[in-house]
Amino acid sequence: MNSIRQVPSRVKTKRTETNLGAEREHFDKQQLSSISKAINSNEAPVKEKHARRIILGTHREKGAFTFWSYALGLPLSSNSILSWKFCHVVHKVLRDGHHNSLQDCMRHHSNIVETGQLWGNLHDRYGQLVALYAKLLCTKMEFHVKHSEIRANLEVTDEVLERVAGTDINNVFQLTVEVFDYLDTELRLAETVIRQLNTSIAISTLTSGQCRLSPLIQVIQDCSHLYHFTVKLLFKLHACLPADTLQGHRDRFHDQFHSLKTFFNKARDMMYFKRLIQIPKLPESPPNFLHAASLAKHARPVVVIPDEDEPEQVDDDDDDPEPLINVSDVTMPSMAVPQFDIFDQTFGPANGGFDDRDIQIENLKQDLELLRTDLERVKGEAQRYITQLKSQINSLEAELEEQRVQKQRALVENEQLRMELEATRRRNAEHESVQATFGEAETRAQATEQRYNKLKEKHTELVSSHAELLRKSADTVKMLSATQQTQEEVERTKQQLAFEVDRIKQDADMKLEEQKFEMEKLKREFDEKKAEVERVKGTLQSNEKVGEQQTRSMSALQAEKERLMHSVSEKEAALSALRHAAQLQQSSLQQERERSTRELGELQGRLQEKSSREEQLQQKLLEEQFSLLQGTVSEAESIIQDAVAKLDDPLHIRCTSSPDYLVSRAEATLGSIDKVKRGHSDYLTNMGDVGGLLRALTQFSHLAADTIINGSATAHMAPTDHADRLTENCRGCATQSLQFLKDLKSKASLQRADPASIRIVVQKILRLGKELRPKGVDVRQDELGDLVDKEMAATSAAIEEAVRRIDEMMNQARKDTSGVKLEVNERILYSCTDLMKAIHLLVLTSTDLQKEIVEGGRGAATIKEFYARNSRWTEGLISASKAVGWGATQMVESADKVVLHTGKYEELIVCSHEIAASTAQLVASSKVKADRNSTKLTALQQASRRVNEMAANVVASTKTGQENLEDKDTMDFSGMSLIKLKMEEMESQVKVLELENQLGNERLRLGELRKKHYDIAGVPAADLSEGNGLAPSAASEPSSPKPSKPSIMRKPALAQKPNLPPKNMFR
Repeated sequence: MNSIRQVPSRVKTKRTETNLGAEREHFDKQQLSSISKAINSNEAPVKEKHARRIILGTHREKGAFTFWSYALGLPLSSNSILSWKFCHVVHKVLRDGHHNSLQDCMRHHSNIVETGQLWGNLHDRYGQLVALYAKLLCTKMEFHVKHSEIRANLEVTDEVLERVAGTDINNVFQLTVEVFDYLDTELRLAETVIRQLNTSIAISTLTSGQCRLSPLIQVIQDCSHLYHFTVKLLFKLHACLPADTLQGHRDRFHDQFHSLKTFFNKARDMMYFKRLIQIPKLPESPPNFLHAASLAKHARPVVVIPDEDEPEQVDDDDDDPEPLINVSDVTMPSMAVPQFDIFDQTFGPANGGFDDRDIQIENLKQDLELLRTDLERVKGEAQRYITQLKSQINSLEAELEEQRVQKQRALVENEQLRMELEATRRRNAEHESVQATFGEAETRAQATEQRYNKLKEKHTELVSSHAELLRKSADTVKMLSATQQTQEEVERTKQQLAFEVDRIKQDADMKLEEQKFEMEKLKREFDEKKAEVERVKGTLQSNEKVGEQQTRSMSALQAEKERLMHSVSEKEAALSALRHAAQLQQSSLQQERERSTRELGELQGRLQEKSSREEQLQQKLLEEQFSLLQGTVSEAESIIQDAVAKLDDPLHIRCTSSPDYLVSRAEATLGSIDKVKRGHSDYLTNMGDVGGLLRALTQFSHLAADTIINGSATAHMAPTDHADRLTENCRGCATQSLQFLKDLKSKASLQRADPASIRIVVQKILRLGKELRPKGVDVRQDELGDLVDKEMAATSAAIEEAVRRIDEMMNQARKDTSGVKLEVNERILYSCTDLMKAIHLLVLTSTDLQKEIVEGGRGAATIKEFYARNSRWTEGLISASKAVGWGATQMVESADKVVLHTGKYEELIVCSHEIAASTAQLVASSKVKADRNSTKLTALQQASRRVNEMAANVVASTKTGQENLEDKDTMDFSGMSLIKLKMEEMESQVKVLELENQLGNERLRLGELRKKHYDIAGVPAADLSEGNGLAPSAASEPSSPKPSKPSIMRKPALAQKPNLPPKNMFR
């Protein structure tokens, strides 16, 4: 020892640094080799031995610094497969590496995000997977950094999860949402990988498929733990919050449950996973969070990785595996000679090449080997002690789980007993209702009073027995709560024991670390190492004493468990006794209910005495029915008298109405007269039901009054002869109506009341209204059919001519113009051509729909007879067809002017709008009599939408061309003075005001033109001048009881919007 101490310290330091440097160089070389072989561009899965060396490296250096120093130099942006394998290795490092690896990976969070964003924007199969994997890794790191107590491999106990969640329900809610997001990212990656395998028809036995499937092993491990966390947290939330608040959580869990189950089932069927991992089976249905007892049925899914000792195939370029902790002599044989040479150069050769120092060195090596053997023995003992503690913990957990099951079973039985008590309460309530009925019978008949008293006494006994049952139930609940408190104390004791075991583990780990550190310093401080080993032995002895104490505490816990089991059995016996008492109570209640039923049957005989009173009530009902009829008749008389009074009211003279509306009111009145007649006959048949007659009289009075008022309002605009006859008939309608109502008020005249006279007068008003309608065009009825076909053919010819002229204009424009003007002209003419084609298709579709309407509605009549019978609709078609043809001609003329630069772009825009309006009129004309479910009507509507789109394209092309051809001079005011700028500003304001004034005047003029247009279109055709170019309104369709829709007017010869008559409402 003295000779060793005489060696200079700088020589020993130099030797140590040389050895450490060589060891570090060997470690870096091995890590670089493993990283380069694990993360490459070959489409094959990452080899387990390379990933294992990288993970062992993180444990050796207590972090992932070396891994990231090499990984940052990889060309991740150049190859998607390389990036995929990189994400796989990072996932393994996070799960199985040293716990400090999480912080090292979090420092490079931005690099992972950038890699995912890069490949997410590219259309590459592996690129999509890399984007999802990067998002998964970022979510995983953020979650575990925020919740540091949950390790990255997610292998934590339920107690740790409870501690992380805490007692604040807001924290539990937030943690549940984060676990949901975590599981979503895992499932999204798994579903994308499996979907790509299905689309590429790859199988799991090929390297291309295994390259994609290999990361799913870590995904399966994560998903099993996250599913368990979710179930635990949701049960805890449902215990504190109402079910409606957590409906969204339940829906999201159900979606994730079905996705996870589908993923596990698909993965379980793949050959690749069968030899690498045992995938757990999820239950057939998700847990019922609304029932607390369902938690006992939940089993934590366990993923098992089989231990396969695969032989290491040593390749030429592979490195030998290295253990996690290398306590062997780091001095390699190749380094021995250089060290010896350096020693000889420093101190000179020994005598004969051998001295005492070599003997001392050999002795030190032997002592070192002995110490290493002792250390290995100490490690083995510590490992066995830890294993024993783990087995004890597992047994305690099993016992605790058994206690939980028993607790849940007791809760279920308590719930059943509570349900039985509720049923007993309901039976008592029924019994009370029976007693109330019995009490009423007793007040009516004194003979049953004695029986009622007996029943009341029996009820008192039942109430007392029921109260006793409630008290027993309360005692049972208290005993169950005491049992729960005892179980909670057991859980707290178990938590304290687990905490002590963890502390012992931590102490043992700390001691092992200290021993490792001391072993590395044995070369310099041999004596200190012996003392350190002795201290470790003493610590282990103290740990053994602590273990004995834990064993004694476990025996105490076992005795406590037996006591709790005994108390639970006693509670079960008490519950069975209570259940038996409830059954006895139920049987007694059933007997009492049968006795009460027999007594009520005796009382039902008295109810027959009321039959005589019912006849009196029936007579009273008939009188009340007739009084209701008289009241309704009086009200109807007042309504009709009020309408008659308005005929002579000076204020009513200014009110007007249309003949069409009068006709619709008269037809509705005729329908109500029929209903009154049916109601009258029904009332005479059954005098006890006057409802039908009352409803018919109410409707008749309002409609008759409406007909009288509208007849008078229509007479104000009719010729003198028609006005006098219409007014006289309105007064006659009122007189006959009042006479009919007067007959209904008296029982003597009720039989002979007849509304036939009212019908005659209303029919006269109807005929006068039809005579006052505007007359049709001066076209014979038999020529309408031919005229429709001619107008449709003329419209098609006009459109074809317009297309031909547009083609000619296109050819001419290509000869005369060039550059921007040619491009603008071509765009406008192309859009016009598309519009004409769309109009042509619309006309053809309208012709087909028209033929379908004629064939479906003419019946046995001919086509001409159908057109003659529906003359108003026919003339509407003719007018719409003319308008479309005229619009096409105007479009061609406007386009020709625009191409020749003699017209305005606004004319072309207005023509487009007019064509859209004309096609809308044609569609509306065809839609009047078409079947709603007709396919040709659908085709016509689609063609109409196509015309509107093409018209919009014409407007857009015109505006674009106008903007391209307009010269926009640059405004340069740099050379103007302040006064000059002010003058120019005032002149510009003057021009703006002038233009605004002109715009307002022109808008007023447009409004007056439209108003005059609609006024002229709304008056009868006889009042129009013969040469104004406007066609009179078409003849009306056959009337119907319901108000008809506004009829479509004919399109005039000049461009204007479709004409609709004013609404049939008098002012």
